Amino acid sequence: MKSNIFNDSSYFCEVEAEPSYLENHSSPEADQYVFAYTIRILNTGEHTFKLVSRHWEIVDANGEIQEVRGDGVVGQQPVLEPGEGFEYTSSAIIATPVGTMKGKYQMVAEDGTPFDAEIPEFHLQIPRTLH
Repeated sequence: MKSNIFNDSSYFCEVEAEPSYLENHSSPEADQYVFAYTIRILNTGEHTFKLVSRHWEIVDANGEIQEVRGDGVVGQQPVLEPGEGFEYTSSAIIATPVGTMKGKYQMVAEDGTPFDAEIPEFHLQIPRTLH
């Protein structure tokens, strides 16, 4: 799932999410479904920027919302020059076999201009749950 995001024509980044179900780490009998997700961020603009923080909304099939806020991602605040990318993998636990995630990264360009990069909603689902 890709999304081209920008605040102004010179601040572009592309965000792609790829989720997967971690069956060996999940406990359906305890309503714990664990999903990994790999995020790829690519600076497709003209300016260097730094990812300073994140905000996630994780929603399960019961409508329960988990909000996650914090500095950087996986303990890092990557700086991306034009054409550079950054990839990381993290995980989420929800109480149902199906859910969604979406959010945004707060970025700061090298000239001090702040902007948000929206993370498009993507589905968390165990295999063969949805058609």
